[in-house]
Amino acid sequence: MKRALLALLVLVLVTVAFAAGGYAAGKSYQFTGTVKSVDASSMTVEKSAKETWQFDLGKDTKGTAKVGDKVTVYYTMAATQIEVKPAAAATPTKKK
Repeated sequence: MKRALLALLVLVLVTVAFAAGGYAAGKSYQFTGTVKSVDASSMTVEKSAKETWQFDLGKDTKGTAKVGDKVTVYYTMAATQIEVKPAAAATPTKKK
């Protein structure tokens, strides 16, 4: 009986861990501002004079906006490429 209870507890914990990991990977963000330019593949949104972002528009992007509209853009961060450079090797020090 104790083994079955322990196995059930482990199963529940593993399920919760996978669910939490999936949530973190799919986290979304939002950016609100005024549309400064828009074309078929991108849109530029200005939040302030110092903060302007450009978003790529894909075929699955929902909604359309025109210059001057106030918009909230919902987006996720996804890596498209990772360039790896090896860490610098430590220089051995001499003991006297």
